[in-house]
Formats: sequence, structure tokens, C-alpha cells
Amino acid sequence: MDKKYLKYVENLNHDDVNIRLGSLEELKKAIDRGEIERPVSGNDVNNHIHTTYSFSPYSPAKAIWMAYNAGLTTAGIMDHDSISGAREFIQAGKIVGLTTTIGVECRVHFSGTPLKGRRINNPDQKSVAYIALHGIPHTQIDRVKDFFKPYLEERNKRNKMMVEKINEIMAPFNISVDFENDIKPLSKHDEGGSITERHILFALSKKLVERFEKGQALTDFLKNDLKISISPKVEAYLADSNNPFYEYDLLGALKSDMVAMFYIDADKECPDVKEAIKLSEEIGAISAYAYLGDVVDSVTGDKKAQKFEDDYIEELFDVIKELGFNAVTYMPSRNTMEQLRRVKALCEKHELFQISGEDINSPRQSFVCVAMRNEEFKNLIDSTWALIGHEKIATKDINKGMFSRETLRKYPSLEERIKIFKKFGRNGCHD
Repeated sequence: MDKKYLKYVENLNHDDVNIRLGSLEELKKAIDRGEIERPVSGNDVNNHIHTTYSFSPYSPAKAIWMAYNAGLTTAGIMDHDSISGAREFIQAGKIVGLTTTIGVECRVHFSGTPLKGRRINNPDQKSVAYIALHGIPHTQIDRVKDFFKPYLEERNKRNKMMVEKINEIMAPFNISVDFENDIKPLSKHDEGGSITERHILFALSKKLVERFEKGQALTDFLKNDLKISISPKVEAYLADSNNPFYEYDLLGALKSDMVAMFYIDADKECPDVKEAIKLSEEIGAISAYAYLGDVVDSVTGDKKAQKFEDDYIEELFDVIKELGFNAVTYMPSRNTMEQLRRVKALCEKHELFQISGEDINSPRQSFVCVAMRNEEFKNLIDSTWALIGHEKIATKDINKGMFSRETLRKYPSLEERIKIFKKFGRNGCHD
């Protein structure tokens, strides 16, 4: 790429949304003039892209640029407890001609269900699980913002308490992080974004690099003083002082082994699962349980080997179906074929819509999930277009979405609805 366009790429992460979108427009014009090579698009999709409105190296505009250059045919925003980046994401998609879908990921309490006390899909806490609301009608964005606003406030109360615990741990080494000055600026808090444990640990990563510099001294500190286990792969990353993703790799190492040292259970910041499903129904979205599965080797290096829902997965599916979930979302790159086939079979048994995407929150991750090119996962491509069709139609009338009462009466078969809404999805990219 010509150097004169690199500034536009850099500005895709500018603080000003107008500069971000304006820069994207200039890049697209350059592509149309043949001055930047046009990406080759295939059949790849991704419905689970985090942005700077939760934790990510990418603003919504930059995420679209990355997805577009990766050759995706569709891209979906999925931030934690926040939908504040959705409008920028939609607009950015229109600029480059990339089909988009919007959603929000959140943690909910399963305490009032048979899964109380179980390790579900949350590495840090029992009885609390991650779910996603997909295909949110664009007319409901502000409703979703209002719903999550008090939960974001509660989350920050806990964030501040966790920062205090980290500072107690780091006090003997004269290292500390400040919530207002070190952590908040790494987020889009003032624009409705969330602050997560990743923000806290990213701020700590920066402090550690500042103190020890990159290389062996820092690795020795992690292993000998903090007693953190580091995989050979991550240790090699941290040994490379020229590593452009150094702080993200350091964050991954800290998140894998340090969270237990300072984690405080989330409570008031997590809605009850029934409340979240009720919201999803009222706004015409698609509620999805986020399957994780037992972890052996983490794709992102931030999850240690740990058992989750596989030992009681049939009971889990009974519970989520009874609760009224519409779908299950899963990521083929994270699981074994045995796990994936079992999940697919259970989804088919319970008539649960299947959604997928690659959980993008690190610059090392590819926007393309190569595992989804396997013919066994062709259904996930079809379901993505059905998801897009749902979002388009529900934006016009939430009573006509894929899981509305009206649609269910007319087309009770999930398979039939997927075929119908897939056609709507492929018939044009945007409203």
C-alpha cells in the first residue's frame, strides 16, 4: 500500500468517529480507483467481532476494514455489555459494501435454574454464563443501550475493587494501576463502551513493560515473582522484543493465570438469564447460548485447560431450550470435531438455530475461521445469511422476525425458516 494511504488506515482507530468513517471512505475511493488492491471475497463469515467498545485492537470502522481485507462476505459486531459501536459498524459496512449484523454479548445469572452452582462457560465464576443476542433490529439499539447502562455502572464498581486487589499484589514491586488514568482511557467508557478485565490487565501489561522493558527480565518476573505459568508459545512471544503484539501477548499470559488472584464474583452487573431472554423477545433479537466446551489448548492463549459444560451437556440443552433460547453459538476453531458434532446433533434435536463466529479481541487472531470451510459446517454459512435476513426484516417490523410468534405460526419448521430468511439475507446487503 502506498504510504499516503497508511495515515488513513491509522486514522481508522482515531478517537473521532467522523475521522474514522471519513478515512474509510477515502480508502474505499482509492480501491475503486485501482490505487489499492481490491480484496478477494469468498464465502467466509464472522458474526462475533469485538471492537473498542468492549476490548479489541479495532474500532468498529477498523474492524470492518480488517474484515473486508480478509475477504469476509459478512461481519458481525459483538461487544460485551455494549451496543454503542453498532451504528458505526453498520455505516462502515455500507461504505465498503460489506454485509453486517449486530449483537451484544453479556454474562447472565443461571442461579434460578438447575445449572446453579455449575461451571457453565465462564472460566472465572460458577452459575454465571455468557450468552449473545444476535440480529438486533436497528430500531432497538437505543433500547439495548438503556438496558445495559445500569449494569455497566455496577460493573465499574467491581472493576475498581479488582484494581485495588491488583495494586495490593503489585505493591511489593512498586507497581500500580489507576482506574481513572490508566484503565478508562483504554476504553470507550465515555461513549457507552464497557470496561472488562482485559482492560485492567492491558493497563497492567503496559506498566510491566514500562518497568521491566520487553524480554527476559519481564518473563522472569512473571514466572518467579508472580508465579504465573507461561506456555512455551507465549514465552517465545515475550522473549521477542520486536514483537508488535507484545502487550497483547502479555495480557493473554496474565489473563490465563492471574485473574484468579484478583477476581471478584460478578453479581449485580449480571442480569438474570430470564430477564435477558425477555429483553431479546421484546426487541425481536435472537437469543443464543454461547457454547465453550472443555478447553485443552486456548486459541488466544488466555484460557487455561479447564472443564466446562461437556460433562452435562445434554442437561444443559434441556435447560436452555426450556428457558426459551432460540440458538446456540459456537466457534469451530476452539473445539474438537467430537465436541462440534455433539453440539450440532443436540441443536438439531432441540431445533436450536446454529450461529458461529471467531471471537476477535487480539491482533494475532484471523478474521477468517478456516475451520468453517469444512463442508460439515456449511450450515453455519447458511444460518449467517438467515441471521442477516432476520435482522433486515425485524428492523422493518419486529413482529416478522425469524422467531416472532407470527413467523413461528406461519413457518413452524426451523429448517424452513432458515431457507426463507437466508433468501432475504442474500437479497441485498443493507436496508
